[in-house]
Amino acid sequence: MIARLDGLLAGAVVEGRAIAGFNVFGLDEAIEVVAAAERVGAPVILMTNKEIVRSIPVEVLGPALRAVAERASVPVGVHLDHTYEFPLIYRAVAAGYTSVMFDGSQLAFAENVARTRHVVEMAHACGVSVEGEIGSVSYNEAGSTIKDEPTDPGLAADFCRESGVDAVAVSIGTVHKLTDKSAAVDRGLLAEIAAATDTPLVIHGGSGVPNEDLRRMAQGPVAKFNIGTVLRRAWGDSLRAEFEQNPGQFDRYTLTRAPLRALRKRAEELIALLANGPVPKGIGTKTGEST
Repeated sequence: MIARLDGLLAGAVVEGRAIAGFNVFGLDEAIEVVAAAERVGAPVILMTNKEIVRSIPVEVLGPALRAVAERASVPVGVHLDHTYEFPLIYRAVAAGYTSVMFDGSQLAFAENVARTRHVVEMAHACGVSVEGEIGSVSYNEAGSTIKDEPTDPGLAADFCRESGVDAVAVSIGTVHKLTDKSAAVDRGLLAEIAAATDTPLVIHGGSGVPNEDLRRMAQGPVAKFNIGTVLRRAWGDSLRAEFEQNPGQFDRYTLTRAPLRALRKRAEELIALLANGPVPKGIGTKTGEST
C-alpha cells in the first residue's frame, strides 16, 4: 500500500522504531526490497537518488515505484533523495513520488530555510511530504565537495519551525558511502537535537553505522535511516562471484538472481533490526556487523 512520509514517520516515532529508506537502482531491486519488508511485516521507503535519476527520468521511476508500492501488503513510501534543484522536485511531485528531499545543506542558513519552505509549500499543496537537512553529512568518495558540518541543535529547531518540513536529516558523525562500520556517532549531540525539535529525525549514511547504534537510535529518537551502500555491496559481491563461477554465462536474468537474493537478505536484516519487533525465523542480525 502506498504511504506518505509524514504518516510513516509519525507512526514510527509513536511506536519506538525506525523505518529503512533504501536507495534502489532498478525495478528488480525495488521488488526485492518490498518483498523483504513484507517478510518482516514492517513499512519501508523506496528511494531514488541523483545517480539513478540521471539515467532514468522521474517520470518513469515515479509511476513504476508507485505500482510496486500499491501492490504491497505493508506501507511503502516513494521518496526522491538529495535534490538541489526545484525543477526536478516539481517533476517528481507530478510523477507520483510521495515525498521529496530538498537538500539545502550547502547553503547559508537563511537561504536553506527560504528554499526549503518554498518546496514545503508547493509539495504540501500537492499532498507530498518534504524532508530537509540542517548541518551537512559528507561523502566517502574522492573529489566530493560536500562539507562535514555537525548539526547545531538550536539551528535545527529554528530550521524545522521556519521551514515546516515533515522530517529533517541531521549530521551527527555519519558519512555517506562508508564501506565499513567506522562512523563515530555523537550520541550526545543527537540527544540535544532531539530535545530541541519535535520533527522526526533522519540519519543519512546508515551503511557505516554499527548495528548496536542503529538499534539504539531506532528506539528513539531517529525515525528514518537512509541506507544504500550496504545493498550495493551485497549485490556487487554476489555478482562478482556469479561471474567467477559461471564465466560463460551472459544472460542478465540468470546472472542477477543470486545478487538480488543477497540484496533482499540484507534488506530483511536491516528492516527487522530497525523495526525493534519480533524477527521472523531465518532472519539473523549480528550485533556489531557493519551495515
